[in-house]
Amino acid sequence: MYLMEHKTPSYRTFGYFINEILKPSVEELFSDINKKIFAEQHVDLSHLYIDGSKFEANANKYSWVWRKATEKSRYRLFAKITALLDEINDELAGFGIKIETNTEYVPAYLDEIIDRYTKIQNIDENSFVHGRGHHKTPQQRHFERLQEYKNKLSEYVEKLDTCGDGRNSYSKTDTSATFMRMKKDYMRNDQLLPAYNVQFGVADEYIAVADVNHYRSDMDCFVPLIEQFHKLYGFYPKSPVADVGYGSYNNYIYCEQKGMEKWNR
Repeated sequence: MYLMEHKTPSYRTFGYFINEILKPSVEELFSDINKKIFAEQHVDLSHLYIDGSKFEANANKYSWVWRKATEKSRYRLFAKITALLDEINDELAGFGIKIETNTEYVPAYLDEIIDRYTKIQNIDENSFVHGRGHHKTPQQRHFERLQEYKNKLSEYVEKLDTCGDGRNSYSKTDTSATFMRMKKDYMRNDQLLPAYNVQFGVADEYIAVADVNHYRSDMDCFVPLIEQFHKLYGFYPKSPVADVGYGSYNNYIYCEQKGMEKWNR
């Protein structure tokens, strides 16, 4: 755009081309170009040299969500829900009704309780009072606390679902980024930063496969990278070569199952 001065399309046109045209097909383009090059250069894809690096995400450094902290808060909420249901059961004892309590709860179950409680007590939210000088009835207090706990529980469930099984944190401003320790600690306080683990597989000095993961450890990135290689070329490399950071019992078993030799460099 700089060289051609004002004769080029606007930045919106470039943005549309990148996001709407190029992005959905970039992996296919990468594969097609590689296959053409590899055929002409007779590239040996049986030996794949693997390495990677962590790149900081464009996300807020203080927008973390931690799995363990969320789980602790959720279990504390479970105890509060049980205590509230015990209060409600005392209130409903005269009706001969008892709501079942558990050690754990899901939002859908609390929705059922709210609907049931509303029908039993004929609760009308339009009659609720708010602010100073107004005295809330026990039914209003119980109803509002049920709603509050249900919303909070839904929030915790959403956070844990976003975190997934393979990581312990994520950034609120970039939910795909994981907080990890970087090689270059420019803040010099050993702080975890939102980042991605970018992996490459090189064959005869050509990048044969690339993958972006949210795993902090390289050993967790090995299988996804090899599976990406298999998706692109239809076979597994005979000899994947990587440093000891990728070595684990599960990865060795995986190599054996896929007919690959186990190499460390």
